[in-house]
Amino acid sequence: MTHELLLALVAFAFVSSITPGPNNLMLMASGANFGFRRTIPHMLGIGLGFTFMVLLVGAGLVQVFDAVPVSYQILKVVSVAYLLYLAWKIANAAPVKGQEDAGTPMTFLQAAAFQWVNPKAWTMALTAITAYTPSQNLGAVVIVALVFGAVNLPSVSTWTVLGQQMARILTNPRRLILFNWTMALLLVASLYPVLFP
Repeated sequence: MTHELLLALVAFAFVSSITPGPNNLMLMASGANFGFRRTIPHMLGIGLGFTFMVLLVGAGLVQVFDAVPVSYQILKVVSVAYLLYLAWKIANAAPVKGQEDAGTPMTFLQAAAFQWVNPKAWTMALTAITAYTPSQNLGAVVIVALVFGAVNLPSVSTWTVLGQQMARILTNPRRLILFNWTMALLLVASLYPVLFP
C-alpha cells in the first residue's frame, strides 16, 4: 500500500467513523442516559467488532454476496428491522438516576454483533475493502482493518462524550424524553439511504 493510499484510507476511516450513523447516535443516547464509563463496553464492541468485520469482509465475505445476491437483501431486511427495534428502545429509555433497573447500556457482545446488521458498517467495510485494497491480498486487508481499529474508537468515543455532556441539560424528564425520541427518529432517518438508494 502506497503512502498516498494509506493517507486516503485514514481520511476515509475518520470521516466515515465520526459522521452520524446508527452506532454514533446510539452512543450519544447511551452517553446521555448511562454516562461514559457505563458505555465503554458499547464503544469497545463497536471498535473491535467493526475491525473484525472488515477482516472477514476482506477475507472473502464479499464473494458470498456476489455468489448469492439474495443474501444481501436478507441482510438488509434484518438490518432495518433491528434498527427499528433499537430506535424503539432508545425512544422509550427511562432516566437512569433513581431508576437503575430502568435500562442498561448495550454490552460489548451486543455492540460487536450489531455491526453485522448495521447498514452503515456494511457500506464502510465494503467500500474500504474495494477501494483501499487494490491488490486484494490478506496483508492489505489487515492494514485496512488496523487503520479502522485505530481511528474508529477515538471517533465513536466523541459521540459518547457529547451525549454525556448533554446529560447536564437533560436533567428534566421531559427534556430527556424529547432527546431520546429525537435520537430514535434520527436513527430511523439514517435508514433512508438503505431503503431508497
